[in-house]
Amino acid sequence: MAETDRFYVLVTNDDGPFSPGLWLLYDSIEELADVEIVVPETPKSASGLGITLHKPLRVSRIEIGGKQITTINGTPSDIVYVATSLKRRSFDLVVSGVNIGDNTSIQVILSSGTIGAAIQAALLGLPAIAFSAEVRDPTQLEEPDMRYMIMSFAKKIVRRVLSKGLPRGVDILNVNFPSIPTSEVEVAAPAIRRFENKLVKRKDPRGLEYYWLYGLPVSPEEGTDVHSLLVKKRITITPISLRSLLNVRELIDTVRHELLEN
Repeated sequence: MAETDRFYVLVTNDDGPFSPGLWLLYDSIEELADVEIVVPETPKSASGLGITLHKPLRVSRIEIGGKQITTINGTPSDIVYVATSLKRRSFDLVVSGVNIGDNTSIQVILSSGTIGAAIQAALLGLPAIAFSAEVRDPTQLEEPDMRYMIMSFAKKIVRRVLSKGLPRGVDILNVNFPSIPTSEVEVAAPAIRRFENKLVKRKDPRGLEYYWLYGLPVSPEEGTDVHSLLVKKRITITPISLRSLLNVRELIDTVRHELLEN
């Protein structure tokens, strides 16, 4: 393949330009394609599909480790919109991650900035893969065995999608790596929930009330992505289809009958 015919891939994330997961993903695929790195200038975790409509978006070029990358003061969804508008040529693939922390269950998928970028790409007709790792400490990604697991599998999947496309009917692949290095892989449906949300009421030093929202893990349900990742400790792939999310035809008659005709 001639240099001008090389694949063109957008790499983004929701953790910002200094996340080790970003550079791990870049190192995994740089030999497969021309890579454009465009990320939020600051972390934007849990931003979901949010887009910025109330303030200007600023685009900056910075250098990290000798590499030129683009940062934007917006959400991961903003990044995909702006990057595809300013692109040198059409992207063949959008990859997002590697996120610090897993993104399993419908609850988390719908709020994740990492997956939000992938969904925005899919809405624009681009194949997309989101990568996340079940770690809390970013330095875990620098451990040799973890690094090997993530890089080898990410490279394998990206090469496959670039050469043959996503599997039929799939718009996004959501890939989660366990905290313990492994070569075992499982394809699993998403659980409904990953956390039980809790709200705590507190007072600041001035005596004014505020609230702190957090989540407690729920018991993993067998046969789901949460169970595959957290219990079986397997690399877990969850296929996502936007068409399936919108496929409500089977419910139309039920809603019409139970809601409108009685």
